[in-house]
Amino acid sequence: MKLDFLKREAPKVPQTPPAAPQRKAATGAVLAMAAAGAGGVGIARDGAALVRHGFAGNPVGFRSVKMIAEAAAALPLVVQDAACRYDAHPVGCLVARPNPAQGRAELLEALVGQILLTGNGYLEAVGGAPGALPLELHVLRGDRMAVVPGADGWPVAYDYRVGSKVRRFDMTAEVPPLCHIRNFHPSDDHYGLAPLQAAAGAVEVHNAASRWSKALLDNAARPSGAITYQSAEGQGMMPGDLYDRLVDEITTNYMGARNAGRPMLLEGGLDWKPMGFSPSDMEFQKTKEAAAREIALAFGVPPMLLGIPGDATYANYQEANRAFYRLTVLPMAARVVAQLSAFLGRFTGDAVEVQIDLDKVPALSAEREAQWRRVAAADFLSADEKRAMLGLPPRNAGEAT
Repeated sequence: MKLDFLKREAPKVPQTPPAAPQRKAATGAVLAMAAAGAGGVGIARDGAALVRHGFAGNPVGFRSVKMIAEAAAALPLVVQDAACRYDAHPVGCLVARPNPAQGRAELLEALVGQILLTGNGYLEAVGGAPGALPLELHVLRGDRMAVVPGADGWPVAYDYRVGSKVRRFDMTAEVPPLCHIRNFHPSDDHYGLAPLQAAAGAVEVHNAASRWSKALLDNAARPSGAITYQSAEGQGMMPGDLYDRLVDEITTNYMGARNAGRPMLLEGGLDWKPMGFSPSDMEFQKTKEAAAREIALAFGVPPMLLGIPGDATYANYQEANRAFYRLTVLPMAARVVAQLSAFLGRFTGDAVEVQIDLDKVPALSAEREAQWRRVAAADFLSADEKRAMLGLPPRNAGEAT
């Protein structure tokens, strides 16, 4: 049986919206890095709200994203092909200085950050002659980009919307202006699943616990207790004017950090009954710590690196840091630079690749040293076979063994 339905037909690009195209300093082809579902397709939670509450308003989410993005952006990169490793190459120069406002680290940090937060990171390639590399690279916001599917379901264009202005990137060109990479999403054909979206429930719990703690501090950092009233006639109903005056006096003179521990002056008929924390009142702190661990788990950051108590998964900080690089930073960075290499290679046709220089990653120094010793001691391997095992190209002609 022929699977004709799997064949891709030549897609027709929908007509560009009549609105005037957005005018930017950077215009050209775009590379989209998507690791999490958002932007342009409806999701369970609003993407802007997730970023606002899960990154800008949550210290665990903020630090997790910053750690991954900064670590990935700081990894040393090299440019090489099947024949040699280049000390200087046009691709390396473009990545090192992608645009006048950003360097390599700033660009990659913004790109990885967009992937972790909005699910989509878009890299715009600007200028350049046909058959040549672009002149600049710029990161675009993922929450402003939307897929335009064709009749066969494959993307034929991407719309970048800012306010009422829409700019369309055509995907039917010989060198598509957009390369979209996404993480697995079981129910979305065009976008991946964001770590922040998976951690949204834990973020809500953690933020609610923080608000509870803030309210507790505003009320003298402990359950204040109860003020009881007993009139001379034995009635427990306080007159309205006396109640209002008492509430105003407590709010003015006894609440807030500057009034902590201040003695309370009670008039006749009023009695103070202090209250303490019950076991259920104390559970909120454990709940907050559990939510913090879930947020860190969603992003792939060991809780030990974030200073979250109660986690003893790793024996020490060094082991946790090595696991952080191996399980989170390197997979993310390797995927980004691999797609960046493939995207830039389509402009020139060169078979060069941008790769991570693992020998210069401090967190992996012990592992790499052990690997070098094992490979160097393997006498049954040739010099080129040893170099291949270490990720190095063969020796140049005439190079000493």
